[in-house]
Amino acid sequence: MPRGKFVNHKGRNRHFTNPEELEEQRRQDEQRRQWRKNKGNDTSSDEEDDPKAAGGDKAKKADESGSDSESESESDSETEGKAKGVENLIEVENPNRVQKKVKKLSQLNETLAKSTKPELSRREREQLEKQRAYANYQKLHAAGKTDEARADLARLAIIKQQREEAAKRREDEKKQKELALQKKTEQTQKALGKRS
Repeated sequence: MPRGKFVNHKGRNRHFTNPEELEEQRRQDEQRRQWRKNKGNDTSSDEEDDPKAAGGDKAKKADESGSDSESESESDSETEGKAKGVENLIEVENPNRVQKKVKKLSQLNETLAKSTKPELSRREREQLEKQRAYANYQKLHAAGKTDEARADLARLAIIKQQREEAAKRREDEKKQKELALQKKTEQTQKALGKRS
């Protein structure tokens, strides 16, 4: 038993599969394929479905590494297009799954040129809406179509009328003062003229 809490695996015996066992397994896989061919089933789809057959292919690849290097690159390109797991058995479309679509640079430039309007955030849209509403209100206010504008205009009319009346009163008072001053000067002139 090791003294520390970590176990060192170096120096322990390793188990390797006998070449005879590998050869036997390869023969069994070959027999299965022949039987399936004779029965009329497709070998490529059954090899993917059968885990034992897939294990046999791995062992075969270990024996024949040189000849299978070309077939591995071909099978890799095929499996990229194929579904993984049970996707090929059950056809279900997930609406939440987003599939990446490859676009060319020229297509991206075209879409950017078409969409000249930048997408605005919620705050920016609200701010633009407020500005538009305020400009519209000011235009209506200047035309006198809002309630506030009507009330202001009525107040202005009353104030104008009061100012006109006040101006008339001042003019009348001024004329009366001038007349009073004139009468007073006439009286003083008469009084002075009589004495002298």
